[in-house]
Amino acid sequence: MAFVRVEQRNAHLAGSVKLEFVNGREGKIAKATLTAISNARRGSGEGREEEATAILWTLWGKQAENAAEYLGKGSHVNIVGRLRNNNYQDNEGSEVYALNFSCEEIDYLDSRAASEARRAKQEGGEAVPAEDLPMPSNGAKSATRSRKARSEADSHQAANA
Repeated sequence: MAFVRVEQRNAHLAGSVKLEFVNGREGKIAKATLTAISNARRGSGEGREEEATAILWTLWGKQAENAAEYLGKGSHVNIVGRLRNNNYQDNEGSEVYALNFSCEEIDYLDSRAASEARRAKQEGGEAVPAEDLPMPSNGAKSATRSRKARSEADSHQAANA
């Protein structure tokens, strides 16, 4: 099986994070799905067009719970994950070809104030104009990494110590 790494940078969420709990090997585990949209510009001069790419990502465990708690529609994120082939046969015996995007790392790019203001607005609280919310800088990183990535980093640091 080939491993394909996918990065989606400077994306914003198209809707809220959908959280559910599914049965896993060790009991119930959190599963969240979110749709992130990133824009790219193609061409040059007057013919320059903007192209939007939307990806439906799946998050697992504590990462899924945190995303559901802290992210909402319009939140800005960087996502790194893997692409997996998910072919199956439908009820009529026809082969269905599908791709799954599983999140391994997610960076929350919004400041805490922007995140709280966005959540308050979505929950029917005081409305905050979009122009009053700070936009993320390209280098901004309020990293919320997966347990696997953190443990790999810790073991790497311990080996180098």
